[in-house]
Amino acid sequence: MTIFRDLSILWSLFHILILFMLLYRSRYPKKKTFLLTGIVMTPLILINLFGFILYGSGVMGKVFLLTCTLPSMLFFWIVSKDKKGRFFFTFCLADTVALWIIAVTNVLDYYLGGEKYILMFIGRLVLFPLLEWLAVRYLRKPYMELQKSVANGWGIFAGMTAVYYMLLAVMANFPKLITQRPQELPAFILILILMPLTYATIFSAMYRQLLLYRRQQNDRMWQEQKAQLESRLENQQRIRKLRHDMKTHVVTLSGLLNAGNTQEATAYLNRVRQETEALQGSFCANLYLNTVFSHYFQKMQELGTELRLDIQVGEETLPHMELCRIVSNGLENAYEALQKIPEVQREASVQIKYSREYLVIRIKNRCPDGFTVERGIFPKSDKEEAGHGFGLEIVCETAEKLGGEAWCYTENGSFILDVMVRVQHTISEAGG
Repeated sequence: MTIFRDLSILWSLFHILILFMLLYRSRYPKKKTFLLTGIVMTPLILINLFGFILYGSGVMGKVFLLTCTLPSMLFFWIVSKDKKGRFFFTFCLADTVALWIIAVTNVLDYYLGGEKYILMFIGRLVLFPLLEWLAVRYLRKPYMELQKSVANGWGIFAGMTAVYYMLLAVMANFPKLITQRPQELPAFILILILMPLTYATIFSAMYRQLLLYRRQQNDRMWQEQKAQLESRLENQQRIRKLRHDMKTHVVTLSGLLNAGNTQEATAYLNRVRQETEALQGSFCANLYLNTVFSHYFQKMQELGTELRLDIQVGEETLPHMELCRIVSNGLENAYEALQKIPEVQREASVQIKYSREYLVIRIKNRCPDGFTVERGIFPKSDKEEAGHGFGLEIVCETAEKLGGEAWCYTENGSFILDVMVRVQHTISEAGG
C-alpha cells in the first residue's frame, strides 16, 4: 500500500510548486518562467521523492528543509520580481499551507485509516486542488494587487510565517513523527487550528492596507480631475478678461500703426497671440493633454520659469486618462522641486515622441544642489501632509498598466523622469 503514500508525496510536492506559482510575481515572462521552473524543480522533486521511497518519511521529514525547501527558495528568489518581504512571505505561505495539509492528512490516516495511506492519498488528492481553486477564485487577484501596491509591512508577516513553518516542521517530525508521540497530539492540533486563524488575521490587515491604498489612489485621481477642471475655469476667465481687454489692444495697435511704429505693433500683436494660445492650451493636437499642459504652463509661469514642450503626438486615439495621469504627476513632482531652488536656476521641459510601438515621455527639471537619485529608484516626497508621496509611484504603476515601465535618475543637476508605454495596438486601431 506504500504506492498510495509515494503518489501522495509526489502529488503534494508538485502542488506546493503550483500554489506558489499562482501567488508570486516572476521577473520573467510566463513562458520563460515555466521553462526555468521545469528545468530546476523537476529533478529536485524527483530526488526528494526517491528519498521518501528509500528512507521513509521519518528520515526525509527531518532533512526536507535542506533537501527541498531551501534549494527551491533560492531558485525562486533568483527568478522572483520581489526580493524582500513580499517574496519570503509568499514562499513561506505556500510551503506552510501545504505542510498543514500534509500534517492533517498524515494524522487522519494514522488514526482513522489504519495507516494504509488510502485516506492520506484521497485527502491530498482533494485538498490540494481545492486549495488552488480557492486561491484562484478569491485570493490571487487581490493578493497580486496587494504585492504591487503595498511595499511596506511584509517583513514582520514573512517572519511570522517562517516561524509557523518551522513550528509545524519541528512538531510534526522531531524527535520523531507526531503519530508516535500521542501525548503531544493535543498541542499539535491546537497549532493546526491556530495557523488558519493567524493567516486570516494577516490577510485581513493586508486587505485593509489595500483598501486604504485604493482610497488614496481615488483621492489622487479626483484631485487631478479637480485641478484640470479648475484650470479650464481659470482659462475661461482669462479668455473673458482678454476679450474685455480687446478694445484696449485695438486702441493700442491703432495708435502704434498711426504713428508708423510697425515693428512695435507687430511685437505687441505677437504677445497678444501668444497669450491667447496659452490660454486656449494650443500645445499639441491632443485635447486631453492640452488641459494638463495649460494648467502647468500657468503654474510654471507663476514660478518665473517657462515650461518647454516638444510634443509629437497628433489626434490619434491614445489612452488619454492614463497619459494625463502620468504627465500631471510628473509635472507636479517637477513643480515641487523647482520651488526649492532659486528662480534663475529653474528649468522644466516635457518631450513626448514615438519609438516603434512605444510612446516615450521624458519630463526634466532642475533640482536642488546635492540632490541625487540612482537610476530606477523613486524618491519619496518629503512633505508631511496627507496625500503626498504617491506621484512617482502612480506614474510607475500607470506605465506598467499600459505595458511599459518608468524610471528616474539625476544627471548634470537635473532630475529626469522617463516613461515608456506601449501604444501600438491603439495606434493601429486608430489608423484602421
